[in-house]
Amino acid sequence: MKVGILAGGLGSRLQEETVIRPKPMVEIGGYPILWHIMKIYAAYGFREFVIALGYKGEVIKDYFLNYRYRVSNLTIETGTGHIKVHEQQHEDWIIHLLNTGGKTETGGRIKQIAQFIGNETFMLTYGDGVANVNIRELLNFHLEQKKLATITAVRPPARFGNIVLVQNSVKCFEEKPQSGDGWINGGFLVLEPQVAAYISGEQTIFERDPLEQLARDGQLAAYLHDGFWQCMDTLRDMRLLESLWQEGQALWKVW
Repeated sequence: MKVGILAGGLGSRLQEETVIRPKPMVEIGGYPILWHIMKIYAAYGFREFVIALGYKGEVIKDYFLNYRYRVSNLTIETGTGHIKVHEQQHEDWIIHLLNTGGKTETGGRIKQIAQFIGNETFMLTYGDGVANVNIRELLNFHLEQKKLATITAVRPPARFGNIVLVQNSVKCFEEKPQSGDGWINGGFLVLEPQVAAYISGEQTIFERDPLEQLARDGQLAAYLHDGFWQCMDTLRDMRLLESLWQEGQALWKVW
């Protein structure tokens, strides 16, 4: 089963980094967050990816064109230009890179992914969020529900710490509590090919009309994930993920 990844947005809320590269290529622990996402899926045996490119898509293409060289030891003969790759362990992935347009919205990108994949169930996620979602359990849940789409519902991390007061004394302090206010779409979707019919065109925002209509039609399921989830919308998010990686607390590292 193929995994679609949306990697074409502008990432305007992280413009400190995205002025020179697309957000999925912003690094955590020396690797693009896109690589981390792919490693999550690969840990569960899903190794074929369809990546929807847009803003600065050439950066992603260049990265994977040279990926084997990046992760291997090399001998380079400058006189002849011959390069010898000294074999060592590396990812065994199949990566399809689709040019889906610089200004295409999420729905338009998903429709192009679905058309490329064809008449098959496929997975989909955003190129800026990581989690310790059990992908196999997610897929089994989707198949059991027999609906056209399944989203992974998560509780968003609170932006600020919680202080519980009793009179003037702090009874409890939580630095980064999990928000208890409802669930949000955390990505890590499973979609049937018929979902493409809910998307009218390139400027369709998938999270609006298509998902709303799927819900009205009783065709949208939610897999509840109470574990770790974190997106990378802002510089603060990026620094949090980097600190978790450096401290050995990267709960999304399931490989």
